[in-house]
Amino acid sequence: MPSLVKDGLRDCQIEAIEGLEASLAQDRPRAFVRMATGAGKTFTAATLAYRLLAHADAHRILFLVDRNNLGRQTLKEFQAYRPPGTGRLFTELYNVQRLGPAGLDEPAKVVISTIQRVFAQLTGVDLSEDEEEASEFERGWIAPPKQLTYSASMPPETFDIVVVDECHRSIYGNWRQLLDYFDAHIVGLTATPTLNTAAFFDENLVADYPYERSVADGVNVPFDIFRIRTRIGEYGSRVDAGYTLPVRDRHTRAQRYKLLDDDLVYAAQDLDRSVIARNQIRTVLETYRNTLSTTLFPGRTEVPKTLIFAKDDHHAEEIVTLVREVFDRGNDFAQKITYKVGAKYAETLISAFRNNYEPRIAVTVDMIATGTDVKAIEALIFLRDVRSSVYFEQMRGRGVRSIDPATLATITPGAGVKDRFVLVDAVGVTDSLKLQTVPLERDRVIGFEKLLEQVASGRSDEDAVSTLAARLARLDRRLSDEGRARIEAVAGQPLSAIAGTLVAALDPDATDAEARQTHGPAATDEQVAAVAEERRTRALAIFDDPALRRVLIDQKKLSEVVIDDISHDVVVSSLWDEGRATAVIADFDRFLHTHRDRLAALRILYAQPAAGLAAHGRLTYAALEDLRDAMLQPPWLLDPLALWSAYRRLRADKVRANPAKTLTDIVALVRFALGQRDTLAPLSSDMAGRFNLWLGREDKAGRTYTPDQRAWLEAIRDYLAANIEIAPADLQDQFAPRGGIVGARRAFGPSLDTLLETLQDALVA
Repeated sequence: MPSLVKDGLRDCQIEAIEGLEASLAQDRPRAFVRMATGAGKTFTAATLAYRLLAHADAHRILFLVDRNNLGRQTLKEFQAYRPPGTGRLFTELYNVQRLGPAGLDEPAKVVISTIQRVFAQLTGVDLSEDEEEASEFERGWIAPPKQLTYSASMPPETFDIVVVDECHRSIYGNWRQLLDYFDAHIVGLTATPTLNTAAFFDENLVADYPYERSVADGVNVPFDIFRIRTRIGEYGSRVDAGYTLPVRDRHTRAQRYKLLDDDLVYAAQDLDRSVIARNQIRTVLETYRNTLSTTLFPGRTEVPKTLIFAKDDHHAEEIVTLVREVFDRGNDFAQKITYKVGAKYAETLISAFRNNYEPRIAVTVDMIATGTDVKAIEALIFLRDVRSSVYFEQMRGRGVRSIDPATLATITPGAGVKDRFVLVDAVGVTDSLKLQTVPLERDRVIGFEKLLEQVASGRSDEDAVSTLAARLARLDRRLSDEGRARIEAVAGQPLSAIAGTLVAALDPDATDAEARQTHGPAATDEQVAAVAEERRTRALAIFDDPALRRVLIDQKKLSEVVIDDISHDVVVSSLWDEGRATAVIADFDRFLHTHRDRLAALRILYAQPAAGLAAHGRLTYAALEDLRDAMLQPPWLLDPLALWSAYRRLRADKVRANPAKTLTDIVALVRFALGQRDTLAPLSSDMAGRFNLWLGREDKAGRTYTPDQRAWLEAIRDYLAANIEIAPADLQDQFAPRGGIVGARRAFGPSLDTLLETLQDALVA
């Protein structure tokens, strides 16, 4: 196939496409990609589909989803996709079909369908659109087995490739039997893989792009937790005998009244199951309303787009009613979006929630808890607990999407920039779940680190060599160019070559040839076995180097959720989650202490120059990149924006401004953490003061600057604030509007190079 056109693709999309194509080229039957919500999984799949159809003679591709609204969303993305170099829409080049009751359209090259619809086609059963809206994964129970037999209308060879969206859900329960029916290569896409996901796809993870990395890249935004605790929510309540309470049928919603013969006592875990305490819901909503413009989104006048998670449809109905009452707004302000409203009406509501001013608040159970893209959401309110960490991450993902300010302004006037979202926890969902993404376990029998230890200790059997070769080959496909370079710098050869050497050591023909050469044509079995052992030992000798084992382990780690109208409720506390902020800052302090002698940037910032560096060793952009990359590695996962937010939570009086969202924010964070600065502000603020002091010193020394020179100096100052260093060559590209290097030399003459050095010493030190 021709080389991938990378223009317009994110690095994570390039890695995914190239990884999947490499896996297909090796005829691996299954492969999957982990890409954070918002990273563009469907766009990646559309690009892959075009390349397979245009250049690999693919006949037909099936794109599977497990909910109808995701199928509609996918179709829109294919309809809007323009393959590079064609000047045409994908749908102008190839027929794209959403599978319906009429069955397969023979000319279709891409078929988009729910798993439920394909199953109906294979078995001949009737299926309504509403039945395509629910996911077994979200229902939490496994239906009876799906019995499949041969179907002449859709035989196993119908598709060459099956792309499974949200594959952690689509393989859930018994639907995986449908995937086994087709004689096709299966490609999985997910943001939250599970152990079952990895096992189903034969551990063949070809690209890994977690949420933390997407935040660092600006694809997604970080989040803050605002915890609301109420008395009823924490401890339950008691209604004395003699009161009359409404009792409502969950299915028919028919309501009657019941006189309590005995006291009604319920615990917090009974809320919204057997008991709905309206005043508890009201108290949470009133707290949210009252803190919106003061604490959560200071200065805002509009309610941000808010998604509330309810336990069931009955609970959602109560919440919608109370939202309208608490905010004193009409029906359009808050809407319930659940399966009960009907598929078509739900789609209309989702579209309005995504694009229009109203509704401002949507209440859902499962329908838009996962997969559905609403970029303008800035607040999630959990009024239900979630036991599954994977499901919680999916739900949390509804708020992570970034959105350009102009689009956000049309939906939420006065919102400015979406640089985070707020997770309002009213039920303790964040108390019982770990918020960091759980690393995906990819080694079913023995861990990678353990295997390396055994090899270094002398293990050299065929299973060890073969397993290690496979692991290294998989690791090589997942590595960045920088990761490959780091390994090659230690090993003296590419990782792919090391894996190839291991494979070659297992070649029986080569082993026989070497045995005959060493022991003659009549080499015995024992002699052949000895040669085989020696060949494996030679191939494994490279792993005697502890530095190589360490860099391999480090790089491997990189690639790894009755109606009580009587009880009065009060707020126990409504605070930012200081526990999480404290933990993040503590992790940062430990990181700095651990790496103070290992990273050039920290050696300089600690004022402990490395050997060979002068005492005035200067920070470089590359050193800051190394520091950032180390911060983002497991187990630290320290995102600079999240750190800045944590300091704002705990030491608001010391945080003077928002981060500049440049690499140099890390310098400000480190200096503040080390006590070298009393306040936390972007480096540009610090540089502005240093620049003025430098100008004062220059003036006292009799060196004055013309207005044109001052403009140049201020531009250089601003460049240093974002890039930490500058060289004469940078002036040519980065200062082209001012005349580039020629304009700078015209302004400063032969003193330019010295001036750049002096400015860096004055502003960056």
